[in-house]
Amino acid sequence: MLKNKPEILFLLHIVKRIGIFTSGGDSPGMNACIRAAVRTCLAYNIEPYGIRRGYEGMIDDDVHPLHAGSVSNIIQYGGTVLKTARSAEFRTPEGRAKAAENLKKHKIEGLVCIGGNGSYTGALFLQKEHGIPTVGCPGTIDNDLAGTDYTIGFDTAVNTAVEAIDRIRDTAESHGRVFFVEVMGRDSGYIGLYAGLAGGAEGILIPEKGNQFDVLIKHYKQKSRKKEFSIYVVAEGDEEGKALELSHRFLQHYPQSDTRVVVLGHIQRGGKPSASDRILASRLGAHAVKGLTEGLNNCAVGVIRDEIVYTSFEEAIKGKKELNNNLWVLNEMICR
Repeated sequence: MLKNKPEILFLLHIVKRIGIFTSGGDSPGMNACIRAAVRTCLAYNIEPYGIRRGYEGMIDDDVHPLHAGSVSNIIQYGGTVLKTARSAEFRTPEGRAKAAENLKKHKIEGLVCIGGNGSYTGALFLQKEHGIPTVGCPGTIDNDLAGTDYTIGFDTAVNTAVEAIDRIRDTAESHGRVFFVEVMGRDSGYIGLYAGLAGGAEGILIPEKGNQFDVLIKHYKQKSRKKEFSIYVVAEGDEEGKALELSHRFLQHYPQSDTRVVVLGHIQRGGKPSASDRILASRLGAHAVKGLTEGLNNCAVGVIRDEIVYTSFEEAIKGKKELNNNLWVLNEMICR
């Protein structure tokens, strides 16, 4: 980790033009981050440029100047007004050279990259091969990036999942059913843990904690209270299987149970960002620009214990973000 930075914004390093782009999977709050980065550039007399469709847009020269009106009335919307895309061509040296040539043609001296691990990796290659500095903002609902307590979109995704679980609970109770609810989280159980706790699930199965299916079966068998329905939250990346597979295993133990599976999927990525995500994204977008004015490079901005910090891309990508074990212990005590 590089160092803590004060919340006060001030100009130290002369930068005339900054490119802003979103990359990888979209997450609620990206628009708020774009808005803050653009407005901060303007406050510093820096010219902001928007790069549409991420690295693919760099290669296609889809680069355009932005102004205050470009980001008016977007803070409340999900998705990204700059669009996003995966780029196979950018994975090649030739593709990156073409992207860098276009950036230099527009006299862009630094980049604000809003995305996740893959986006940060691309920025590292751009700097290593072509000397273009980048500061990243962690935009992913999975909350799996090191160097920040929370990532842009995580809070909204959890709230979306909890709202769905609340609705599922109504029909589960009415019919006396067992529901397995699958949430996103390929390698991270943050959404599963938070949504399961807030949604009152009886069991949570996430990649970081193994053998939870056996615990689930044991507790279901030993129920000491009369409750005719159950809700289990499963992260899509759980090593014991996805929700559908686990429901089939559950039926092998309890063939008379009325079991259903709900896969929430991409609805967790969409929708209006929560107030927390809008504020987090705004802080990160502003301080990404600030970092570039201070000469920072190849790092991501984050918030840890409510303080702005900058973490190297290498650490943000490779660093292991530990699950909050206190919340897991809480889950073991009350989610029954």
